Amino acid sequence: MGVDFSGVIESAPIALDQLAGKKVAVDAYNALYQFLSIIRQRDGTPLMDYNGKVTSHISGLFYRTARLLELGIRPVYVFDGPPPVLKRKTLALRQTIKEEARKEWKEAIERGDYETARSKAQATSRLTREMVEESKQLLSLMGVPHIQAPSEGEAQASALVLSGQAYACASQDYDSLLFGAPLLVKNFTMSGRRKLPKKDIYVEVEPELIDLGKNLSSLGITRQKLIWMGLLVGTDFNEGVHGIGPKKAYKLVKECSTLEEVIAKSSAVFEVEPMELENLFLHPDVKEFEIPNMIPDQKGLEQYLASRAFSPERVKNTIASISKSQSEKGIQSKLDAFE
Repeated sequence: MGVDFSGVIESAPIALDQLAGKKVAVDAYNALYQFLSIIRQRDGTPLMDYNGKVTSHISGLFYRTARLLELGIRPVYVFDGPPPVLKRKTLALRQTIKEEARKEWKEAIERGDYETARSKAQATSRLTREMVEESKQLLSLMGVPHIQAPSEGEAQASALVLSGQAYACASQDYDSLLFGAPLLVKNFTMSGRRKLPKKDIYVEVEPELIDLGKNLSSLGITRQKLIWMGLLVGTDFNEGVHGIGPKKAYKLVKECSTLEEVIAKSSAVFEVEPMELENLFLHPDVKEFEIPNMIPDQKGLEQYLASRAFSPERVKNTIASISKSQSEKGIQSKLDAFE
C-alpha cells in the first residue's frame, strides 16, 4: 500500500545497467509480495513444489536477483522487523481484505472466470515467517547480503543510503522518501510487459528513479512538509483525510508553516496522534549496519533449488550466465562472483 504521491512526485526513466557497480538497498518484503502476487498460474494458483509448498517468492527472488547480478548491480535486501504499534490497524485491515479476496477467488474459479480469479488471487498474497527464512537462505547461498531491520525495512534501507553505504533504495512505495532516502528506484525487482487489471492491454513497466532533493526543490517544500502531505493522503500508519489527494495535500502544506496549522486548515481528524506519526518518519527506528561480504555457494544453491522442484539445467544456466557476465565486466568480488 504505502503513501500515494502520484501526480506530484516526478521520476525519470533509468536503465538497470546504469546501476552497474552500485549497491541498491532493496525493501525485501515489498519485493517478495510482488513475486507472490504476480508469479501465478492462469487460475491464480501460486507456483508450488512437489509437496505443495509455495515457491513463487523463491522463483522471483532467484531469477530477478540473478538478472541484477548479471548487470553488475549489487543488491542488499533489507527485511522488516516487528512493525510499529501504529501499523497494527493497517495490518488488520489488510488481513480482512485478503480474506474477502480469497473468497472471491474461489467463487471465480468455480464459475470458470479465470481472469477474475487471477486478479483476486493476487490480492490474497501472504508472506509467512517460513517464506522469509527461505528467502534469506536463498540469498545467502547466492552470496547476496541481507540485513534484518529492527522495524520498518524501508526506514533501514533509507538509512543505508543516507550513510553512503548504498546508492539508492528500491521499493514500489513512496514511503522511503518520507524516511529521507535521497534516491528511490521503482520497478527495480519487477519490470517488463504487464497486463493492466481487467483490461486486455499490456504496458511496458520500466525502472524509474526518483530524486528526493530535486523534487523537494521543484515543489518548494521541505521533507518535513512532504511528511505532512503523507499524513493527509494516508500512510501505512494512518488512513489519511477523506477527500484529500496528493495535489490538494501539496497545496495545503504550501500554505502552512506548522503541522498544527495543516490540521486546522484541512479539518483533519486523525485516528492516531499526528505528531507521533511525524516523529516516526523523522526519527525512525534504525540501526548502524556494515553491509556484510558474503561468498556464494554454487553447489548448495543448486541443491537447494533442486529440492524445491526447480529445473537443474535452468538453474545451472542461470548461474553460468551470472559468472560469464561478471567475468566480462571484470567483476571479481566475494560479494558477487560465483566460483
